[in-house]
Amino acid sequence: MKFICALILTMSCFSLFAASPADEKAFTDKYKAAFEAKDGKTLESFLYTTGSDPGAVEFYKMMMTAETGKITKIELVGLTPDELKQAEQPQKGPFGEICLTVKPTKKLLITVESKDANGSSNSTSTRFVAEKDGKLVIPVPGPCK
Repeated sequence: MKFICALILTMSCFSLFAASPADEKAFTDKYKAAFEAKDGKTLESFLYTTGSDPGAVEFYKMMMTAETGKITKIELVGLTPDELKQAEQPQKGPFGEICLTVKPTKKLLITVESKDANGSSNSTSTRFVAEKDGKLVIPVPGPCK
């Protein structure tokens, strides 16, 4: 009986802190608006940089503001077990191994259409998304602990 009560309490607390569909929509809407307005300051506000490598922070900032075009599709999707395992693995960085500083729970899929005098093209990028202090963020890697 104690186990069942503890399980229910744990699940209730988890649902209190999990992002709602409205939170996720607000996140993607704000990201899309900032991207299309080329608002680098707002795009950078999505980054969770506590404990991150300074070089990785600069790289993420550059990466987020370098893309141009119109977002044709943006969505937050759950991670597969393989993606979650990949996100938890150390990656090689320029100065040693780096790890995400916050465990991701979703990924942001962004499809961008670019047009110029030579035609048009579509590209899709993916970014891990985590929840930290009730806010959806894009974690930037730092030294592994």
